[in-house]
Amino acid sequence: MSFPENIRCGPAGWNYSHWQEPVYGDAAARGLHRVEFLARYFDAVEINTTFHQFIRPEVARLWAAKAAPFPRFLFSAKLHRTFTHERRLEKHAVTAFRDGILPLRRAGRLACLLMQFPWTFRFTAENRQYLIELRRAFHEFPLVAEMRHASWTAEEAIGTLIDYRVGFCNIDQAPFSSATRPTSFLTSRVAYVRLHGRNPRDWEPEPAGGSTALRHDYLYSPDELASWKQRIDFLAAHAPLTLVVMNNDAGGKSVVNALQMRRLLGDENERAPSGLLERYPAALDGFHAVLPVQRSLFGAGCEPTRAVA
Repeated sequence: MSFPENIRCGPAGWNYSHWQEPVYGDAAARGLHRVEFLARYFDAVEINTTFHQFIRPEVARLWAAKAAPFPRFLFSAKLHRTFTHERRLEKHAVTAFRDGILPLRRAGRLACLLMQFPWTFRFTAENRQYLIELRRAFHEFPLVAEMRHASWTAEEAIGTLIDYRVGFCNIDQAPFSSATRPTSFLTSRVAYVRLHGRNPRDWEPEPAGGSTALRHDYLYSPDELASWKQRIDFLAAHAPLTLVVMNNDAGGKSVVNALQMRRLLGDENERAPSGLLERYPAALDGFHAVLPVQRSLFGAGCEPTRAVA
């Protein structure tokens, strides 16, 4: 089984300090940008920097340049929280965000913009109208909406997304009151699957001022990943492009699960960063570093050294 041409799969984000040892190792010392590093293993990555800050066009051009050697590689980018959480749609902010991300679009590297709404954004007449205004403001971009409240799975809500060509982000999250359950909805040409983790102890619909890092501290089991394969296959059978993104970044777990998901979907490369192979040997059983493990030339009793991934 080969990896489907219209599926892209990878982690959410790359600029995490806690990834330095387990994921990147000495990649920086070897002159590798983190986008270049991840593109050796994946054909997609979700940009989360754009949720917190407006990027400059030259930054987007740099990312596009780093992805240039990898023809299949695509980015998705999270819309800034100004638009989704603060619900402000000021013209100067729209222009600033648009101008910053446009170089990726022009380079053919942007799959879509992801509108990650909070759990409090429920399906109401007011919020429906705001969604339509967002669609019009960012009309030149493919848009996908992540709706964490189950009210957006109602028939009228899905119809709104279809009418305005907004993709539905099918999510996996810890179960809490009125949470969106796993789905396989397709409402535009871009199908999106996003797995956050299922740690109920550390997940709150809206964290009260504290760190949200723990909510992503979850490693999916092979059976849990397999439960999503049928949904992904269904989406890929009907959508020109299907994105599968892992958002459980703690300890590099999103990279581990993205590698496992790619194998489930038919990827036969089975390569993994050496640091993760050492940290998650059971989860990555059968995977190998980019270069094989080099055995000592000095006989028994000497420790082998693993080639750098």
